[in-house]
Amino acid sequence: MAILLQEVIGVYPFLSPPTLTSAQSNRACNALALLQCVASHRDTRRLFVQAHFPSYLYCFLTTDCKSRPFEYLRLTCLGVLGALVKGDDTAVIHFLLATEIMPLCLRTMENGNELSKMVAAYILLKILQDGEGLNYVCIAADRFYAVGRVLRNLVVGLAAHPSPWLLKHIIKCYIRISEDVRGRIALRDSLPEILMDGTFNNLLNEDPMMKRCLQHLLLNVHGSLVGLQVTGTILNILTLMCSILV
Repeated sequence: MAILLQEVIGVYPFLSPPTLTSAQSNRACNALALLQCVASHRDTRRLFVQAHFPSYLYCFLTTDCKSRPFEYLRLTCLGVLGALVKGDDTAVIHFLLATEIMPLCLRTMENGNELSKMVAAYILLKILQDGEGLNYVCIAADRFYAVGRVLRNLVVGLAAHPSPWLLKHIIKCYIRISEDVRGRIALRDSLPEILMDGTFNNLLNEDPMMKRCLQHLLLNVHGSLVGLQVTGTILNILTLMCSILV
């Protein structure tokens, strides 16, 4: 593990100013891929966190350079963090929140490429699915609105550049927030109207699970399908889901 850590921190001097080469990035990514194996295994996940290994990766999420070596490094780093949260371990979530992973995820969701945004959204979702993570976001207005602003901006951006996988995870993040009383009340005024005006009908037609997720979200927030503009098959499916959920 010490050798792998040396491989990771060895690229620090090339992050600012951004002079990281493809060869340097590939070498660090190979080490990160091995760390992902450690982070994903139930017998080593807790030890990985107790050794504060994730903290050594955070600097890769603060870089703004858009070149391919940096994008690969960010994405592989997110892969390690995604492997950590996949285990649904509250101790892991507590560590990540305590070390301020949330702002880094939000920053990546704003500035990363599509794939990085997807993985960062997945990490945010897994954090929200933990009770401590949900409370962390909803207990403070500034945190809630920081998360809400990023989610809203992503939804608006998806109108021009659709990504079904990313949209589905954003909707799931909203659903989880709506399961907190404070979050549900706040979403009544802040949920993006673009989710309900038919903009994403084509994506909804192609993904029944996404339709059900959106239906669930609207029922949680509004108690009905208020404002949802749908026609034909979509309306039939959502009406059926409404009857099932009620």
